[in-house]
Amino acid sequence: MSNDTPPSPPRLTRRRAPVTLKQRIIRRVLMLIPMAALVILVGRMGWLDQAADKLTFSRTSWFDNTALVEHFRTIVTHNGMTADAKDCLLFVVNGNDPADATRIQVMEKHSGKCPGDRNTLPLLFTLRIDRLDQKALTDWQSPGMFHPLP
Repeated sequence: MSNDTPPSPPRLTRRRAPVTLKQRIIRRVLMLIPMAALVILVGRMGWLDQAADKLTFSRTSWFDNTALVEHFRTIVTHNGMTADAKDCLLFVVNGNDPADATRIQVMEKHSGKCPGDRNTLPLLFTLRIDRLDQKALTDWQSPGMFHPLP
């Protein structure tokens, strides 16, 4: 006797055993822990601030004092021009300056979480901003002598 039914094709994949709820939870936790650690690391390194600054600061931001201050707050802390935290810096914009030579004084704030004598507001350095040419100079480490930002 012969069997007229064709043979079934061989299986290419193996069937997985069913995954229990406990295994699913463990897998998700094992994925979540490194991802959370990575997010914390990126936040601590300041990379999120830099990325947000690159995305939001545009050509028109040079004429907006708030955007300009936030941009240079990120630049100053990232470039190592000060060891102070971003929240411990005070930017004072001189509103009477012309657009090609706007001065911004960067001062160290001593209030709230910022350490230091509350009665002082030391000047760290000055930024001179040319809004028209979109350039910035600083007298950091050389008071009165302006040079490009590091």
